Amino acid sequence: MRLKLKTYQQQLANWPESGRHIMAQYDSDRIVVYQAYRPAIGHFAAQHQFFGGEFKRDRMTWIKPNFLWVMYRSGWGSKPDQEVTLAIHLKRSAFEQYLRASVKSSFDASKNDHYEAWKTAVAQSDCRSQWDPDHGPYGEKLERRAVQLGIRKSLVATYVKEDILEIEDISDYVARQRNFVRLKQLGKLETPEEHRLKLDDIALATHLNLDEHGTE
Repeated sequence: MRLKLKTYQQQLANWPESGRHIMAQYDSDRIVVYQAYRPAIGHFAAQHQFFGGEFKRDRMTWIKPNFLWVMYRSGWGSKPDQEVTLAIHLKRSAFEQYLRASVKSSFDASKNDHYEAWKTAVAQSDCRSQWDPDHGPYGEKLERRAVQLGIRKSLVATYVKEDILEIEDISDYVARQRNFVRLKQLGKLETPEEHRLKLDDIALATHLNLDEHGTE
């Protein structure tokens, strides 16, 4: 497995407790995002290193750079049709392209947005950004906010193959960690090493309303 791992408790001490941050495993060239699929889709992707087969390109697909957020949604890989967890190593340039194209999935009047302009932007954009409460290993809500990106049309067309550097099926690893959670042995729990994503593009960080401009 290519993912870098650390114990959950080691990481917890270094993660921000609140605020809006993109937590991810990344370097200058790549960033890891996660998706959970039913076996037919997940196994095809891992075997062929692109999305095809039963994957539907005409639908919006949601990607999440935060591992524990995906574990919350998939029940640690135990929910129907979410049994296969994929770690998708994306070109960082592609991920930042998605961010630049993103429009908030819900209207926020506090940001002085104009509703009709936002509605038009949502209809025209191929990426939606959604900020939700992050979650801990047991599914508990945290003060920190986590992002997920919904991509469609032109962005899905490049995401399925061109933007991908590698796809890992990490389902067995997820199952091992799920057992530690089930037994409430968080001292043994390992998670992918994640840090706040640092964006050199301050305008992009502002567009996303990141706290501390996404810096470490």
